[in-house]
Amino acid sequence: MKRKATLIRIFGYLLQHKHQLAFILSLIARALAGRPEFLILDDSSSALDYKTDAAFRQSLAQSFSGTTTIIIAQRISSIMHCDKILVLEDGIPQGLGTHEELLKTCDAYREISTIQMGGEDL
Repeated sequence: MKRKATLIRIFGYLLQHKHQLAFILSLIARALAGRPEFLILDDSSSALDYKTDAAFRQSLAQSFSGTTTIIIAQRISSIMHCDKILVLEDGIPQGLGTHEELLKTCDAYREISTIQMGGEDL
């Protein structure tokens, strides 16, 4: 059986009701149930608190290690463990590499990391 690509697009916004979080998580679960070959998560964790985001990423990595995953995110903690990170500013590539490489070579990434992570990775 050929697996198909799955796109999950969840607009980032602050959740005001618990049922909204449940709805978002059910959309993600539905997409993952099909065991996609490719998974695109477009700012899907921006509405999650940091603890839930970390648990989601850990579960995704363990259960779907064979799935190619593209994560579009503004939160450094959501992408810092990715194999490759592409940094875009106004649609223009600014850097490509691992978290550690980008901290050394990409001013835009380093600035965002310092603001979001408090400079703990510098």
